[in-house]
Amino acid sequence: MIARFEELDWQPTPMGDLTLRRRFEPAVAHDVYEVKLGDEYLMSSLFTVAEEALATLGLAATTGGSLTVLVGGLGLGYTAVAALRDPRVGSLTVIDALPAVIGWHERTLLPVSAELVGDSRTALTLDDFFAVVRRAPEGSRYDAILLDVDHSPRHQLDPSHADLYTTAGLQSLARHLVDGGIFALWSDDPPDAAFQADLESVFVDTAAHVVDFDNPLTGGVSSNTVYIGRRPTA
Repeated sequence: MIARFEELDWQPTPMGDLTLRRRFEPAVAHDVYEVKLGDEYLMSSLFTVAEEALATLGLAATTGGSLTVLVGGLGLGYTAVAALRDPRVGSLTVIDALPAVIGWHERTLLPVSAELVGDSRTALTLDDFFAVVRRAPEGSRYDAILLDVDHSPRHQLDPSHADLYTTAGLQSLARHLVDGGIFALWSDDPPDAAFQADLESVFVDTAAHVVDFDNPLTGGVSSNTVYIGRRPTA
């Protein structure tokens, strides 16, 4: 008999109880992995198209090779693994504030964990991404920064994240990019004109890509947004 539900991990965090679970989804006839924080669903392996597009669209805008890439938010790992599949990536640093999430991958609990942690280019770092980008950069800067932590610029998991989505916050983040480097951001909301204006005040060649994907639960099509911006060349 197929087990319909299995809790793989549960951890208390400052933002609420973090749960990783696996369940059988009849709509697709296979297991899906889901993450909840408190009462909120954060992510599901049923919907990974836009998370992967965050990496592919972001890296498509970069130039050159031996790219140094920073991913903010590890989650189920699909953004990071999509980045590693670009042969130009020389190193990939993934920052996550929750030790449990890093532990899931180190224990290879998730479908892409082995590919992620088995790649010598990968470094998983326990830290607060938002605190990191507020600080002056230390050492080399990045060719691309890919961010997927909050639901959207207007719907943050924690109020302390809100300052990043302002002109001042984006300017601070841009200091961590090389000239011409790319910032890419995933959002669960449609394109936000006010945020796009802030993005355009700091970056050039900005875009808001709407990423459509089939939703087997509704039988329709759902959409996310991937924002792109390039740090101006001095």
